[in-house]
Amino acid sequence: MRPLTAITGILLGSCVAITVSLAAVLVVFLVLGDDYPRVQNEFDALVSSVLIFLVMTAISATSFYTLVINHKSRYIAQAALWGGVVATTFYYLP
Repeated sequence: MRPLTAITGILLGSCVAITVSLAAVLVVFLVLGDDYPRVQNEFDALVSSVLIFLVMTAISATSFYTLVINHKSRYIAQAALWGGVVATTFYYLP
């Protein structure tokens, strides 16, 4: 496995883990939402985070797959991946 493929695989695994974790928290928020008003205030931010990392998971999976099969569009997919990493970083910076 080439180094860029390994790094992309690590990013893919991280994005999947964050997405699944945020989705689990979203389920808890949906169950407890009516009883706890503070949870209601955080719901919109949680949904946007789930969507951001769902998109990042899709981008990184596409990029990983194109690297593994050595497809000619792998450079475009890598550019999208690193653009998504930069955009996500700037979204969460204070």
